[in-house]
Amino acid sequence: MIRCEWGGTSPLYQQYHDEEWGVPVHEDRTLFEFLILEGAQAGLSWETILKKRNGYREAFDQFDVDKVSTFSESKIEALLQNPKIVRNRLKVNSAVLNAKLFLDVQKEFGSFDQYIWQFTAGKTIQNSFKKMSDLPANTPESDAMSIDLKKRGFKFIGTTVCYAFMQATGMVNDHVISCFRYKELLTQL
Repeated sequence: MIRCEWGGTSPLYQQYHDEEWGVPVHEDRTLFEFLILEGAQAGLSWETILKKRNGYREAFDQFDVDKVSTFSESKIEALLQNPKIVRNRLKVNSAVLNAKLFLDVQKEFGSFDQYIWQFTAGKTIQNSFKKMSDLPANTPESDAMSIDLKKRGFKFIGTTVCYAFMQATGMVNDHVISCFRYKELLTQL
């Protein structure tokens, strides 16, 4: 079975590659989860975040945005002592701030899904890269997303983070054309 190069480098990556990466996500709780995880990943490997994903789910109340938006200073201090997540004050504070802003977006657009998918006109961008080195770090769509999210006050949401979010949530299909998931995801669109 042929996968994207990175998809077979560890059992954790293989499962994520085969089951999640590039699958379109429209459920707000999952979109919130990826928004927080991609921000936490900034400067680190995605494998580090995947290893801590269950810890994040525990620490951030299963990514219940209403609950995260009300985290107190004492809760934040407790999170900064939790070895199951990345204990970076700026990233933890941004997760709480981003939760509050996420709720504002939901109120304005009816759902975060309605808002975020506008950057790809509501459809998955179907790329056709032959090798992983062809994949961009950002695109005009991720640039626009980053600019708009920053304008709304979101943190840890640069264009590279936005593009990784787009890949994770199926806003783009960046599986290389030789990967078995490339064709599988084409049929799901």
